[in-house]
Amino acid sequence: MSILQTKNLTLTYGDTIIIKDLHLTIPKEKITVLIGSNGCGKSTLLRSLARLLKPKEGAVILNGKELTKWPTKEIAKNLAILPQGPIAPEGLTVLQLVKQGRYPHQNWLQQWSKRDEAIVHKALEVTQMKPFADRPLDALSGGQRQRAWIAMVLAQETDTIILDEPTTYLDMTYQIDILDLLFDLNRNEKRTIIMVLHDLNLACRYADHIIAVHNQSIYAQGAPEDIVTEEMVRTVFNMECQIARDPLFGTPMCIPYGKGRIIKKSDKRAG
Repeated sequence: MSILQTKNLTLTYGDTIIIKDLHLTIPKEKITVLIGSNGCGKSTLLRSLARLLKPKEGAVILNGKELTKWPTKEIAKNLAILPQGPIAPEGLTVLQLVKQGRYPHQNWLQQWSKRDEAIVHKALEVTQMKPFADRPLDALSGGQRQRAWIAMVLAQETDTIILDEPTTYLDMTYQIDILDLLFDLNRNEKRTIIMVLHDLNLACRYADHIIAVHNQSIYAQGAPEDIVTEEMVRTVFNMECQIARDPLFGTPMCIPYGKGRIIKKSDKRAG
């Protein structure tokens, strides 16, 4: 099982420091969710974990070896990343997309095999996309497209899956659908899941481990019930709230005050 860490990691865009001197270890076989305000560096950190962004200083370490020293195909056999809003060529079918996930396992000696075929069809089956295999991606709904991309990621057969805001632009039903799928992949297949989520309550429901990013570093990390507090939300999101217990899952539930009028029992009309 892959072990992903950072050591003295500093990330920049130009001269602007986004993440500074970060030490981090991602728990194996767990669901880790990065949270934080817009622009805090969540997606930047995620990109660096997948070697899509070169560190200014420090290193990302996979199984004891700096990520920059891994051959690209070897990284793709250990880490799979699904960026926000991925784009595929026009007319590409679901099956053609999912087959792309087998690319890291191909070479001039080892061409397409029955095993590759079986893995692709398993990925389609797990994501419930088999009935849509011959359909073009651009003919699918948002949730179906996201499932197709996740199927491609599964076809890579990696221990670790990294996703940048996998529920963005999806309605509530599809958000839960995608998160349930990722939860099942973690629990049933022991995949390590690392993702960015904007919805704090969904993060609390699905995460084993939450990392709150703030002020170029980690403000807090740990189990949701240990770190999601009113003080954390105030500091990280600059928002006043109450933290209650989710009546269905028992996890922390953030209830923001906002600017609307708080209705008291005495304000409600009788009858």
